[in-house]
Amino acid sequence: MTDLNAPTPPESAVATRRGDDGSTGLLFGGERIAKDDLRTEAYGTIDEAVAALGLARAELGRSGAGLQLASGDLGATILAIQRDLFVAAAELATQSAAWDRQVGGVSRVTASMVAGLDMQLHAAEATIVMPTEFVVPGETAVSAALELARMIVRRAERRAVTLGSEGLIPGPHLLPYLNRLADLLWVLARAAEQAEARSAPPSRPDRRRPAVTRST
Repeated sequence: MTDLNAPTPPESAVATRRGDDGSTGLLFGGERIAKDDLRTEAYGTIDEAVAALGLARAELGRSGAGLQLASGDLGATILAIQRDLFVAAAELATQSAAWDRQVGGVSRVTASMVAGLDMQLHAAEATIVMPTEFVVPGETAVSAALELARMIVRRAERRAVTLGSEGLIPGPHLLPYLNRLADLLWVLARAAEQAEARSAPPSRPDRRRPAVTRST
C-alpha cells in the first residue's frame, strides 16, 4: 500500500531507484537480472578487487612518493591493472544477446591483455628474492593491500569458472586473465616488500625470512 503521507524524495544524480526491487541492468540494455545473479556476483567481485587495488595505490600516495620497482613504477602498474579490470567486469556484465557488440580491450578481455600480464610477471619475478614456501601477508601496508586484491581476484576467478560452466562467458581470455593477474599481484606484493628491504614472514614459525636489500 502506498503511503500518501510519505515525503517526496529529492532528485539524485546517482540513485535511479530502479534497483529497489533487487534487480539491476546489464550493459547494452535487455532484461534486468537479480542482484544476486551469478553474473552480478562475478563482476561485483571484480569491482571489489579494483577497490582493494585502490587501497594499495592510496597508500603509495599517502607517503608522498611512488614506490619504484626494478620492473617499473608500482603506482602506475596498479592503475593500469585497475583500468583493465573494468574491461573484465564489462565482459561479465553484458547480456548474451549483446555479446557481438563487445569490443576487445573495452568490453572484452583480449589475448594481448593476457600476454601483457605474462610480460609483467616475467619482469617482476626477475627482480625479487622468491620465497620458498607460503608467506604471511601484512609486512607492509602496500603489500597487504595487494594480497587482499589478489584473494579477491581469486574469488572472481572462482565465480567466473561457475559462469563458464553455465555458458555465460563470451570470450576465451577472461579466465586466463584472472588467473595470471592473481599470480602477478602475489609477485608485486613481494616486490613491494623487498623494495623497502622487508620480507614477509614464512607461514611456519621455525623458518627464517629470506634476506633482502632495498632496491634502487
